[in-house]
Amino acid sequence: MAKDEDRGPRWIEMPSVPEDAGTAVEPGQDYHDLGVRYPDAPVSRGVGDAIVHRAVLDDITGVPMVMDWVSDGDLVIVEMSRLLSRELELQTAVERIRCFVEDDLSGEVVRLGDSRLLLLPVNFKSTRKSEDRPLYL
Repeated sequence: MAKDEDRGPRWIEMPSVPEDAGTAVEPGQDYHDLGVRYPDAPVSRGVGDAIVHRAVLDDITGVPMVMDWVSDGDLVIVEMSRLLSRELELQTAVERIRCFVEDDLSGEVVRLGDSRLLLLPVNFKSTRKSEDRPLYL
């Protein structure tokens, strides 16, 4: 590095990124929500790679997106606390997800606490507690 270049980082002009992409990043900002800045970011995937998606279901209309992610081979953590007060809608959403993941895709649906589900595509397996093996290793 030449002596004249040690003043700090330089900006790189990227014509592929529009000027108004996402929110501005302020100096000293502690948290950058990349999902807000780049909602449709291209994610390169290699063989055997998977993405972990987080989803909050406000109502049953979000179920098809969750199904799309699992069918793409991605893991999904679904937060369903907003549906807990609407029992029929909650049961319908859980049953649609369970039928699709377990029956159609041969994956697994794992309950995480009272309000979350972990959806595993066919190429992932959960470990379940057995009588002779502790839950946490």
